[in-house]
Amino acid sequence: YELAVHHRFSPKVRKWWPRPDTPEYYAALVNHDRAKRGERRLTFSDGNLTFRINKLGFLHYAEVSLGTPATSFLVALDTGSDLFWVPCDCKSCASNLEFGIYSPSASLTSKKVLCNNSLCQATCSEAEFCPYKVAYISSETSSSGVLVEDILYLTTEDEAVEARVTFGCGEIQTGSFLDSAAPNGLFGLGMEKVSVPSILASLGLVSDSFSMCFGLDGLGRISFGDKGTSDQDETPFSPSPTYIVSVTGMQVGSSYTEDFNALIDSGTSFTTLSDPAYTHITQSFDAQVRDKRDPQIPFECCYLISSNQPEIPVIHLTMKGGSQFPIINPIIFISVKQGEVIYCLAVVKGGNWNIIGQNFMTGLRVVFDREKLILGWKNANCEIADSSLFPVNPRNPGGSSTGPNSYNPEA
Repeated sequence: YELAVHHRFSPKVRKWWPRPDTPEYYAALVNHDRAKRGERRLTFSDGNLTFRINKLGFLHYAEVSLGTPATSFLVALDTGSDLFWVPCDCKSCASNLEFGIYSPSASLTSKKVLCNNSLCQATCSEAEFCPYKVAYISSETSSSGVLVEDILYLTTEDEAVEARVTFGCGEIQTGSFLDSAAPNGLFGLGMEKVSVPSILASLGLVSDSFSMCFGLDGLGRISFGDKGTSDQDETPFSPSPTYIVSVTGMQVGSSYTEDFNALIDSGTSFTTLSDPAYTHITQSFDAQVRDKRDPQIPFECCYLISSNQPEIPVIHLTMKGGSQFPIINPIIFISVKQGEVIYCLAVVKGGNWNIIGQNFMTGLRVVFDREKLILGWKNANCEIADSSLFPVNPRNPGGSSTGPNSYNPEA
């Protein structure tokens, strides 16, 4: 199954956002190939966004349809969490939405999940229906309500597929979900049984694997059942708590660092590293850049462009098993005033965690093979929707890059 993905700053959705490439903009951000012939793919229709940015980064979204009659939602795609939820019978949801609000009573095919259901992880007490509450990394950010079952509309190349999935009827959202991140729902892609990839595999609709492609232009794809290709690079991942990989080395130009573990998270826009990895990448990057630093942007390593082709140190990760994970687009360009452009290493310092965010996956097709516990990747042109995904060579990150290609509700 394949879904069309729209970046928050693609032409489809850009009109809803503050003018990009300004200091104020970034200050707000920081405060396949088919596995076999006949593989079915899912496509979500186009959509756009209605909420403003005031958190770190920007997410990738897909339009999904639920219920009978179908209601459309523009949901954020997040490999760092499990539950799929949408705003529903709202007691506290994002205001001024131009998208759908779900209600079990308005759908002929809706069914609330009972407490004795195997997907119910809550302590029900005297409640008949299964409640849920999920807390996210962002301060005081959560979603809560009840679990429901209903039809998720999927499409193959030649037929419509109606899959009954379990998701959250999100009655109460808090924190970032009220004004900045995923106001119309979050599509968890983690390993737990309640996630949509797990449900689709358990129904026998697809194999337990999916891929996401993050285009250099902000467009992307997500394909359920995609197990990648024989020529992709791979590394094992640990499924606890989600997709944790072992990085055995990080090269920044001519400098190398030691190993660390990291979460692969499409719900984080800018890669987040803790020390010593953070100090290594920023100090090594700065030592090899010849341009003058500019302190006015809320990334540590920002520079005034002194030539048309700034010399950017090549960055790549060596994964467990020896495969190289190329960082195709580690920088962003920002216009600070008329005629003046700076570029920044788009990496954020974290606390006790390392997250390989969406910006480090840009230009790659990333496969999450949950059956083999393998993460695969390959350079790809994400605009190609079928088995003829054309490989593309990593471009000089200091070349024609025009800005960031990711977001995070810090979920």
